[in-house]
Amino acid sequence: MSAKHEHYDVIRKPIITEKATMASEHNAVVFEVAIDSNKPMIKEAVEALFGVKVKAVNTSITKGKAKRFRGQMGRRKDVKKAYVMLEEGNTIDVSTGL
Repeated sequence: MSAKHEHYDVIRKPIITEKATMASEHNAVVFEVAIDSNKPMIKEAVEALFGVKVKAVNTSITKGKAKRFRGQMGRRKDVKKAYVMLEEGNTIDVSTGL
């Protein structure tokens, strides 16, 4: 597997919510990441894909809710979020496509 392919496996998509927009004012970007990824993997992937310097990575796992799907009880998947703090002067514009 190529290195570029692995980085795209770690970072799934940017998260654009009101909270993520507030974090971007403090030089942070929020991504949905693979559930089995760790902080060094996330840092390496962001630096390689976007060409920026990462200061810190904070992660949180949101447990999936029990919901009904067509009358059957089901469960949403667990989601891991990464709050990536960037060094001063580095920015990532998540509103445009990669």
